[in-house]
Amino acid sequence: MPIIRLELVPGRTPEQKSNFAREVTRVAVETLNCKPESLDVVITEVPKTNWAKGGKLLGE
Repeated sequence: MPIIRLELVPGRTPEQKSNFAREVTRVAVETLNCKPESLDVVITEVPKTNWAKGGKLLGE
């Protein structure tokens, strides 16, 4: 059971997240030779106050 995890800052629409899940599932099924129903896509939104890049919080 493959699991694909995506972490991103909030701001994408439900439609964008749905499109991502659909397309990443399509590519994973082709690449990994697995059934779509065996694949999970987990999208986690992380607030900028909890995400740092280059040693600095994105929310600063």
